Amino acid sequence: MTVQGTILGVALLLGGAWSDGEVAFRPSPQESSVPELFRLKPEAFRYELEPVFSTGRYTVSRLRFPSPINTGNADNDTVHAEYFEPRDGAKGRPAVVVLHILGSDFPLSRYLAARLADRGISALFLKLPYYGERRPRAGPGPVPTKFLSADLERTMTSMRQGICDVRRGLRWLASRPGNDPSRLGVVGISLGGIVGSVVVAVDPSASRGAFLLAGGDLSKILWDMPETARFRQSWEAAGKSILDLKALTDPYDPLTYASRLKGKQVLMIAGNIDEVVPPASAEALWVAAGRPPIIWYDCGHYSAVGYLLPGIRKAVDFLAAPGPP
Repeated sequence: MTVQGTILGVALLLGGAWSDGEVAFRPSPQESSVPELFRLKPEAFRYELEPVFSTGRYTVSRLRFPSPINTGNADNDTVHAEYFEPRDGAKGRPAVVVLHILGSDFPLSRYLAARLADRGISALFLKLPYYGERRPRAGPGPVPTKFLSADLERTMTSMRQGICDVRRGLRWLASRPGNDPSRLGVVGISLGGIVGSVVVAVDPSASRGAFLLAGGDLSKILWDMPETARFRQSWEAAGKSILDLKALTDPYDPLTYASRLKGKQVLMIAGNIDEVVPPASAEALWVAAGRPPIIWYDCGHYSAVGYLLPGIRKAVDFLAAPGPP
């Protein structure tokens, strides 16, 4: 684990043993409004927690729990996360799930989680399907190893699993001492922002979200993004078009559920020359979500690296602000 070398000056290594516990999910009547693809069953799930290190302001622990979606691969079906818990002893804290980019870049997510914890916000950095410890080990036959692959149907299964994993992560956060179950949210960048926007839209317990470099119209994003050029060629070789892709992706598209973001606390940060999540995609999500606060930076998706630190500060300030009465 490299967190301490990446985001910390001085840290006390804890190296404690794993402890376990259980969270019982008892859905509220609002659960029936959650789209069936993302609905969670009323059940208890076990978790394991291991303290790793502590600073003067927060502690960090490793967390793992079973995914509510079973893909048949034990590695991928165990969710791994890192919990950044403020040491201020406050009660009624906001608590958010932090989600990473398509290229992983875990140190960036840890940095964001640490800055949230600095401000008294409990932060759970959660690794999406097929990332980090969830990447399946080699087996006797072909084993999927990536969230985004040429098998776009399986990619959408990964989207569904990721959304449900984050929902279960929110249940875990709500169970922790000091966290306010009415102040739960999600913050994510790029892929993390896309997944997070769906979670905040469909989850009745999520009241806030900050989405950086994210947008709607998944079929357009997947069709045009540089990383999927060879997948698009395979798709077209099979006689399929962007309309077929749209039919596949619409059930997982932030635009499909964006109207549910109205009335929730939402901040968007977008690039006005983004070549991966085009400005039109960000604007479509913004309009469908009821025109929440949005910040436009003069950057593309990859050149946004020069704007991420101020963007993260804006997101942390937004999530730290008290909500409406």
